[in-house]
Amino acid sequence: MNTDKTPPNPPLWLAMLATSMAGGMGWGIRGQYGHETGAMIAGALVSLTLVFLFCQGKTPIHMIRAAAMGTIAMGFGGSMTYGQTIGLTHDGPLIGNWEALRWGMLGLAIKGGVWIGFVGLFLGLGLGGKRYKPFEMFLLTLGMLMAVLIGWWLFNSPHDPANNRLPFLYFSDHWKWEPGVELKHRPEIWGGLLCALATGILYAALAKGDRLARNLALWGILGGALGFPLGQTLQATNAWNPDFFRESFFGGLTRYFNWWNIMETAFGTVMGAVLGLGLWLNRRQVAVSSEPDVSPLPAWLIGLLLTMHVSLLTLVEFSSFQWIDDVYDLGLMMGLIPLVACVRGRWWPYLQLLPITLLPIAGKTLRALADPINPSVSWLAYLILPMLLAVTLAVWFARKAKPAGEHPAFIRSTLLFCTWIYFGLNYAFFGFPWPWDAWGGRTPNAVLFFIAAMGLTVTALFFDPTGRRWQLRAWQKSWD
Repeated sequence: MNTDKTPPNPPLWLAMLATSMAGGMGWGIRGQYGHETGAMIAGALVSLTLVFLFCQGKTPIHMIRAAAMGTIAMGFGGSMTYGQTIGLTHDGPLIGNWEALRWGMLGLAIKGGVWIGFVGLFLGLGLGGKRYKPFEMFLLTLGMLMAVLIGWWLFNSPHDPANNRLPFLYFSDHWKWEPGVELKHRPEIWGGLLCALATGILYAALAKGDRLARNLALWGILGGALGFPLGQTLQATNAWNPDFFRESFFGGLTRYFNWWNIMETAFGTVMGAVLGLGLWLNRRQVAVSSEPDVSPLPAWLIGLLLTMHVSLLTLVEFSSFQWIDDVYDLGLMMGLIPLVACVRGRWWPYLQLLPITLLPIAGKTLRALADPINPSVSWLAYLILPMLLAVTLAVWFARKAKPAGEHPAFIRSTLLFCTWIYFGLNYAFFGFPWPWDAWGGRTPNAVLFFIAAMGLTVTALFFDPTGRRWQLRAWQKSWD
């Protein structure tokens, strides 16, 4: 296996700052779109940023696959319920209940660790230099799905609230915390996903000797376990001590905060920074193979898989067929086809990073903002043009690939595109909260997202990972 033996060495401060901006903006935007596909916004931004910084100008398809796999994996944790877990730490009837606060924070640490652990695992699978075959990835994902069932049985059952039977480790609201209150007891699946994550880590470490996948998964677990409780600490502090922020020197700003979105942004910021730190500490394990595919999947098969996945994804997101939700609404199940197609398909990583990830976000934006009087403008602005641009970029760069490698400007360009397309769609979702207009609950986060978008833009345009320096023509050089 031919790999570049020179270890990547971006500045630590840049690795942590750039990924914290990518994670903070991506996860904050995810709050408007929700669930598995919304989380992939953060997955794309964080994965593209890390690949850009740590691959030092390498251009093999495996580099693009790593970013696509990290994007897909960020969606797995979206199957977990966590709203009531957060509620244990700040709901009005539970304010002052330290036991509920501690239990809720423990639940957030576990769920956050599992969520981001998947990202570290699959990003590491792509960057560690080990080769995974399509059937091997299929069996691995199938094994992880079986582990979900085992873990759900071990940790998340029984779930029979009608007979007062709930799991021992249950992190949603129930009669212990609010006796006599009629509650909707959420079924949990974090135990199943924890076992699936453990299965993936064990396979990578023991069967493949993939040290980077193992190590980065553990750093992802740390990032999520720290980020979720730390982000919620801000929101809970405001709920428990309503005068704490109001009477501080920046109280004039915090009175406009949407604290839920602030929590999400803080969570993403911390987990992004920790992933950046983890990959920087394991940078000598980065070994993106420069070997071409021995037997890439045929185009007809990729086309068939693409049709199946996009059709199922569209039905899950925009229809009400219960049987479709039962089959395809679990994050790991939704990732089965993309992961298999990514590890050996030539076109799929391009399509995954651009139109496939964008489709549900553009569709949800259109659904929320469609103008009933003039729908054609809404369709054009929020769905048709974004998707047309994404497809054009993916096809153009895929066709520009040569046997020696992919186009060196792809990662830069895709990072820029994803940064601004998701910022723009979310800004419209926010109702265009211009900072010079009267401030509302969306304005502070819109300002934070703009700062993050500008930071990522400056990094993508002017930082040269190969020379480890800032250059005015860094972006232009990648086109030479």
